[in-house]
Amino acid sequence: MKWALIAWAALSLLALLVYGWDKAAARRNARRVPESRLLWLGFLGGAPGALLGMALFRHKTTRVGFWVVNWLGLAWQISVILKVM
Repeated sequence: MKWALIAWAALSLLALLVYGWDKAAARRNARRVPESRLLWLGFLGGAPGALLGMALFRHKTTRVGFWVVNWLGLAWQISVILKVM
């Protein structure tokens, strides 16, 4: 169980940092993180960080697909964590 929580926390932190990086790049008109990468990162384990990044950085908040993918990701991630416990 401990490894699962550590991995989940690490992926969430990574997602938060990537969302922050992408928002900063958007402001600078610099090279951006592909949307598919942001979506996969949130869905495959980083949903808490992705959702927090969306809220903190006000990034991708008008994109319904980001909300749907990250909330679905969060749901399955929580179910996996609960099964491991």
